[in-house]
Amino acid sequence: MGAGREHAHAPHRRVPWRADLQDLPDLREGAVTQSFKALVLAGSRPGEIDSAAAYAGVSHKGLITLEGRTLLDRVLDAVQTAGAEGIGVSTSDAAIVSALPEGVAAIAASTEGPSQSVREGAQALGFPLLITTVDHALLKPEWITQFLADAPADADVCLMLAPEARVRAAAPDTKRTYLKFRDGRFSGCNLFLFRSAAALPVIALWRRVEQNRKQPWKIAAMLGPGLLVRYLLGLLTLDEAIARLGLLAGVKAAAVRAQDGLAAVDVDKPADLDLVRRIVGETV
Repeated sequence: MGAGREHAHAPHRRVPWRADLQDLPDLREGAVTQSFKALVLAGSRPGEIDSAAAYAGVSHKGLITLEGRTLLDRVLDAVQTAGAEGIGVSTSDAAIVSALPEGVAAIAASTEGPSQSVREGAQALGFPLLITTVDHALLKPEWITQFLADAPADADVCLMLAPEARVRAAAPDTKRTYLKFRDGRFSGCNLFLFRSAAALPVIALWRRVEQNRKQPWKIAAMLGPGLLVRYLLGLLTLDEAIARLGLLAGVKAAAVRAQDGLAAVDVDKPADLDLVRRIVGETV
């Protein structure tokens, strides 16, 4: 596979909006169905060319096709099937806006970065708010259902992470970034839950991380010397680290462990696109 395999106007299937979401089956045995909204982040930084989109020959990675469907349609279908009662897509790309099915709201992506886009999406959609990304190519409704069922009811903010062993078992060829804790290494899954408006203070911390993303030492310094030393020495468990970061942001935060290691696979770069194609059985 190489650049030019697809084009910006590749056909895609629009996801029909269903009004009978209350009739959807519970996708996880024993889970408690929860009402939620969903925000799909599909923005891009001004002036930046996405390498995966360029590799596929499309204008935006949400328009990359996998099994004959765009990544945008696949993600929308997953959150809708999981039971989202309202869906918004944060983007400033005209092609993505034109591809949205009826009933899915287009929310202008903030030029200040993803964190501000989340704030504006939350204001438009309400809570509880599930947040994911348009490049979550393999996203399954079951992962969302598990995430919502396992998220502690008293947490303002929850995020899903996958244990390294599960990621490597599901996708041995993937190259992921792992965070090391006393109880193992974990990779993020691009699934977040803002339970209520009480979660919004975490955005201020998120924005500081965005602003310093090219200076990792500044991000580390934000943790404070005590927490940083404990992390570097491998003394913090995942749950302890997330809880302490929540306190730093002024919220109650919790981690949810993914059952399927594929939940950590997204399409950040061309190699990721080749990987997801192999996973679904497409020829690369």
